[in-house]
Amino acid sequence: MSAGLVVIGNEILSGKVADANTPFLARELRVLGVALERVIVVPDEVDTVAGVVADFARRFEVVFTSGGVGPTHDDVTMDAVAQAFGRPMVENAGLRRAIEGFVGSAVNEAHLKMAMVPEGCELVIDGHPAFPTVVVENVYVLPGIPEIFQAKLVALRDRFRSQPYHLRQVLVREHETDIAEFLNATLAAFPELLLGSYPKLSNPEYRVRLTLESKDESYVEAALADLLRRLPQGFVVKVEN
Repeated sequence: MSAGLVVIGNEILSGKVADANTPFLARELRVLGVALERVIVVPDEVDTVAGVVADFARRFEVVFTSGGVGPTHDDVTMDAVAQAFGRPMVENAGLRRAIEGFVGSAVNEAHLKMAMVPEGCELVIDGHPAFPTVVVENVYVLPGIPEIFQAKLVALRDRFRSQPYHLRQVLVREHETDIAEFLNATLAAFPELLLGSYPKLSNPEYRVRLTLESKDESYVEAALADLLRRLPQGFVVKVEN
């Protein structure tokens, strides 16, 4: 399964708020066996968000949005998703009742704005009865508040579970320039291997962390054995799962 993430918010682009949702989503999807292939950050502009959502919905099997969901003027994601699929915004009676039940007598127009959703959307109950997750075709509309984003994603993750990735790691005490030829040789022998090389300048134990990944466990084990045979004696500090 392939995935894309659209992060929405002027606050992210201006540096006022640090994006915590992208790394969380990336880690969760990796565990589930889903490949997060593209992340884009866009401003609070309906046309811009709609264009990106429509593009991602065509390119990826599942799309997540983060941010722009709420009662204020800059919460434009629902309108943008509706525009992306050519659907009108309508008030969902069940969602309105849930909001009214959650808020009580203090309900106002700002609260009821959150009952407006793209026509024909799916409402997924995910542990927050007043605010289920809105799904339009293959797009999951999630709030930007990290605590809520993360809770909703955890509640939804069985929908995206796929064949998991198998990971092996090799810690090397030499520089990347000293091991590049061995990495290239292993990749030539195992072209489907996902091989990563990550220098760690401040670690006294090792200089490079190598990651080998595949959805085929026997394939990654064979590639690991191949790489370990190629690396000169003394280069490897540790092999980890």
